[in-house]
Amino acid sequence: MTRPTLDSIDAVQTALSGQNYVCGRPLATVTFLALTLGRPLFLEGEPGTGKTEIAKAIAAALGRRLIRLQCYEGLDAASAVYEWNFAAQMVAIRAAEATEGTDREALRSDLFGPDYLIERPLLQAMRPQHGGAPVLLIDEIDRTDEPFEAFLLEALSDYQVTIPELGTIKAPEPPIVILTSNRTREVHDALKRRCLYHWVDYPDFARELEILQARAPEAAQTLSREIVAFVQRLRTEDLFKKPGVAETIDWAKCLLALDVLTLSPEVIADTIGAILKYQDDIARLNGSEVRRLLDETRKALDTA
Repeated sequence: MTRPTLDSIDAVQTALSGQNYVCGRPLATVTFLALTLGRPLFLEGEPGTGKTEIAKAIAAALGRRLIRLQCYEGLDAASAVYEWNFAAQMVAIRAAEATEGTDREALRSDLFGPDYLIERPLLQAMRPQHGGAPVLLIDEIDRTDEPFEAFLLEALSDYQVTIPELGTIKAPEPPIVILTSNRTREVHDALKRRCLYHWVDYPDFARELEILQARAPEAAQTLSREIVAFVQRLRTEDLFKKPGVAETIDWAKCLLALDVLTLSPEVIADTIGAILKYQDDIARLNGSEVRRLLDETRKALDTA
């Protein structure tokens, strides 16, 4: 199967569309530039707006391996790069102790060799891969702390990592790097300067409808329009966590599983957990509020 060459903005949009990822021209442009210039792509925006999905779509479109580093509080360089298989090392040591004439220097060399090395995402991304350089997704970088950012700055500058026992390992071909942030805190400017930046916002009605039709094509046009219009109306409310596009898609699939043909206050109340994830937000939408939002949704659709 011939993989597309993403050598133009239109080619990027077409390739991503082939993976059911619908994006506008600004996002396609910055993606094309990141691929062409070999620069990391930094995507920032609200949760559920498709930041992680674009990495998956690029990897699938190019036929490359996707390597994901899921960030979390307390993540350090060692956990992101490598660790030694201590259990296997202890077994080898005990076996050597039970064997006479063991060469201790050779054993030490073996214990800190490739056979006992557990490769984590950053080291994996520096290795040659079948089909070309992998797509390295560094997801939710805002969950980490500044020391890890500083380490990433060095790793992404030279595309290499250092293991004290083995030396420096440099990528023969730089990976395609995509960083995402939900902006729970500001990421340091020094890291952002190494990247091309794009803010991924909630889509407008037409684009969200297009996304929903790509991801849930079995939904009828009337129901899809109602779903998108209701979610967009819901985002204007004072909520702790506004629903993202991911929630729109999940809700549509739930409604399809229930054979729902059109929205009603009862259906919305029964399935509200698919789009709202905090009890305080759900409690705000009592029966009269749901009815009001649905009425406003239908009026907006009638006048559209």
